[in-house]
Amino acid sequence: MRRKLAAGNWKMNGGSAELAEIRELLKSSSTAQTDILICPPATLIERMRALVADAPLSIGGQDCHVAKSGAHTGDISAGMLADAGASHVIVGHSERRQDHGETDAIVRAKATASWGAGLIAVICIGETLDEREGGKTLDVIATQLDGSVPDEMAPETTVIAYEPVWAIGTGLTPTLEQIGEVHDFIRSELGKKFAERADGVRLLYGGSVKPSNAAEIFGVSNVDGALVGGASLKASDFSGIIAALEAS
Repeated sequence: MRRKLAAGNWKMNGGSAELAEIRELLKSSSTAQTDILICPPATLIERMRALVADAPLSIGGQDCHVAKSGAHTGDISAGMLADAGASHVIVGHSERRQDHGETDAIVRAKATASWGAGLIAVICIGETLDEREGGKTLDVIATQLDGSVPDEMAPETTVIAYEPVWAIGTGLTPTLEQIGEVHDFIRSELGKKFAERADGVRLLYGGSVKPSNAAEIFGVSNVDGALVGGASLKASDFSGIIAALEAS
């Protein structure tokens, strides 16, 4: 059985004051069947790790560089994230692909670097609105999977997050049938490449997930959890999503 995962991506939001949301989240959320991951700005990783102490909540980074160290001003290596207390790192988020021109090859290299530092890589894939409307969704997903997921993939250190670009922060959400089609396709494609290893990989859905629609999304085939953006910033919202996942 794949253990469920609720992951929150704070993006470029949050400072010291927002650590109070983590305290509230720990009070209100059950983790009997669900893993919880928060990926705050890098400036908060060490403080958040200390805050949660031995609580069942993991901390992750939002990106890493492919190199272990070097002259890369402003970048953070996977090893630095691990040293700060992170256990996971998001790679290939659409905002990195779009805003920073990251290719599948770069995402693949970042996933490899993550594993080398002992981190779990949350590898993001997803189509744009033009690609969806052009009927290219599954072709895009297949290409991104093949190019972004290294051959050495292990289910213990890999999470795949499907985030349709057009649904991120827009309030738009694919139909349940569309989500199911893509998640089933991802599982099938992973199976072709990785055989039995594919069964253990957790597949997350991301894109305008909120307490009001979480339960129905978590009822879809091959949805093992969610990668949540804005709704993860407030404990009251994120705990509602976690509760829906726990009950699914």
